[in-house]
Amino acid sequence: MKLRIDQLGAQLKKQLAPVYIISGDEPLQVAQCCDQIRKHAREAEFSERHVYHVESGFDWGDFLSTANSLSLFAQKQILELRMPNGKPGDTGSKALLEYIGHPSPDNLLLIVTDRLDNSLQKSKWFKALEQSGVFIPIWPIESVQLPQWLGQRLRSDGYQATPEALNLIAERVEGNLLAASQELEKLKLLSKDKAIDEATVREAVSDSARYDVFQLLDTALEGNIKQCVRILSILKGEGIEPPIILWALAREIRLLSHLSRQISRGLSTDIAIDQSAKVLGFAPFMLKRRKSLLDKAIRRSSERSLRQMLLSTGRIDRCIKGLDKGNVWDELLTLTLHLAGIPPIKSIS
Repeated sequence: MKLRIDQLGAQLKKQLAPVYIISGDEPLQVAQCCDQIRKHAREAEFSERHVYHVESGFDWGDFLSTANSLSLFAQKQILELRMPNGKPGDTGSKALLEYIGHPSPDNLLLIVTDRLDNSLQKSKWFKALEQSGVFIPIWPIESVQLPQWLGQRLRSDGYQATPEALNLIAERVEGNLLAASQELEKLKLLSKDKAIDEATVREAVSDSARYDVFQLLDTALEGNIKQCVRILSILKGEGIEPPIILWALAREIRLLSHLSRQISRGLSTDIAIDQSAKVLGFAPFMLKRRKSLLDKAIRRSSERSLRQMLLSTGRIDRCIKGLDKGNVWDELLTLTLHLAGIPPIKSIS
């Protein structure tokens, strides 16, 4: 059974399903769904919880052994499979089909994955689990929907916010629901008589709280020039040291360069990501989460331009160490904009 996220509460009150599949790329909403399910499971006396992280070499036999065994006190148990890419493989598919073929009322299976594409939703194991339980796909909240989402969150806790306040919060957090949730908690503490207006928001929310070096990287890969300038300026104002920013930029550019070479040799993006992750020390599933951003950056960046960027990182490093002359922050901005798609200005000799 496929449900929307807002239908989960009613379903849980009606009946606890034997299987739940929570799929999406929005961490806050995924976590909240899982918390709801666990809460109702505990109330139904599911007192044990076993968490499995499905990675390369995962022992599906251990999972089935736990599912088929009863504890000394015959307690009910939650079996939680965290499967980032949503691909159990042949062995895992068979194990899941075996599990659902002989379900136990003492087990509740909770599967947490990234967004599942249509091909995975048509797989035999997925259809079998969905038919026996509940599938909740979670989609990011669009910017136009965010003020309404914020308002609903506040009202559920007994607070009221003006439209101007909600729009300002939405503008500041820019779709980051984890940041939004944190800001709402601040606002609740600052509000008077549980009322929140624009002045309360301006007092509580700071621009600088929203950004870190990794957001700068994603913004550059996205090609958002204006936002790159803004984030870099905020990082400078926060006192972030240039070597930290340079380290992050250099690491990202080396990754793009390696991926670009692999793809130019005919490898698929997924295989190139797996190989690059192994060589450069990245977690493959984290890179696959950023696949669309990486693809976008690679399409607009030639291998030559990526080599030029790597040379620039060396020059900036020498500037930081005082070995070369130059304004380090100007150089970092130029490199960031180059990564975002603006070619460097050639000097006129």
